[in-house]
Amino acid sequence: MPHDSTHSTANLSNWRTAPYSRWGFRNVGAILATEAIARGGGEVWESPQAPVSFDSFCLAGPDGTLNFHEMLEITATDAMVILHDGRVVHESYAHGNDAGSAHILMSASKSVVGLLAEMLHAQQLIDLDAPLVALVPEILGTVYGACRLRDLLDMRSGVEFDAAPQAAYEQAGGWDPLPSGAPAEGLHQFFETLEGKAAQPGGAFRYVSANTDLLGWALERATGLSVATMLSEMLWQKMGAEHDALVTLDWQGAPRCTGGVCATARDFARLGQLILDRGRRGDISIIPSAVIDGILTGGDHEAWAQGEWGGLFSFAGSSLRYRSGWYVVDGDPQMMFAMGIHGQNLFIDRVNRIVIVKFSSQAERIDFHAVLRTHFAVAEIRRCLLGGR
Repeated sequence: MPHDSTHSTANLSNWRTAPYSRWGFRNVGAILATEAIARGGGEVWESPQAPVSFDSFCLAGPDGTLNFHEMLEITATDAMVILHDGRVVHESYAHGNDAGSAHILMSASKSVVGLLAEMLHAQQLIDLDAPLVALVPEILGTVYGACRLRDLLDMRSGVEFDAAPQAAYEQAGGWDPLPSGAPAEGLHQFFETLEGKAAQPGGAFRYVSANTDLLGWALERATGLSVATMLSEMLWQKMGAEHDALVTLDWQGAPRCTGGVCATARDFARLGQLILDRGRRGDISIIPSAVIDGILTGGDHEAWAQGEWGGLFSFAGSSLRYRSGWYVVDGDPQMMFAMGIHGQNLFIDRVNRIVIVKFSSQAERIDFHAVLRTHFAVAEIRRCLLGGR
């Protein structure tokens, strides 16, 4: 593994800042409190190796054309795994990462937790249409008091934070050092103190990361299990993950569901393949097909179009929806994807049976040029794999 000198100075105050993030994003457990998402002792779900050359890859851009390796470099790629029809056609690592590196997913974690919520709903362990206060009565009298779990999942809670509550939320998550003398209050305490008139849910899409952390509290309250345990028992063990994953914890031990899941690129690709295969690993059904169909066909076009990002993702497709933490692209080809800041991605092309995982350590939280290049790269990868069709 290449030497990385930043590890000796990466800490809670700088782990999300370049260049420290290159080490921090793959060593989250050395910096933050975490809980393991255990893979268990089962057989690893192996995919056959069938390497494909991407010599014909050509990505045009404002700074000239890029070949495949230049695209990886200019978008600060830490890991890339590409599956086509269940075969590994490309796998590469950089910046000290390898096949065993549990890389932080950032907001792609929302897709993993959203999938978990839908699976619990399918098993009738929770009701996503139920009032949130039925599970978390502590939020009665707060801005979340009128929400359903579904409103949290689809980013239609109606809640907006100004600067003060946003700062309090970020402090509660445990990703930064506490100010001197500040109490180590976690996410639950934050939600309990959001007093105010209840927001009106069900309207336009508005991206509020706190929604998914509150959802995690509701899932744990409904089942009596931690989110990490549920992900382990319902997904990681059954899908034959190769390595344990983990999730970061706040100051009081609550999971950071909105962005704290960390996994290897191979295991995230396994999850993508499981979704592609309609929730089945061979003869074993792990995710009910109705869950996957519900994500692919659910969501609200108008809520997305009228929302705060309605005009920003035209490059991804002419018609998008957001459902249970997933971005769904209608049209040809229909695709669903998970996305996190600093360049974390999982793309699932169901028609052409392509899964792409791309982990990155981009210096900016949202590097729009890198986002564009990544989505255009997906289309170019598809062209290469389909023989130029």
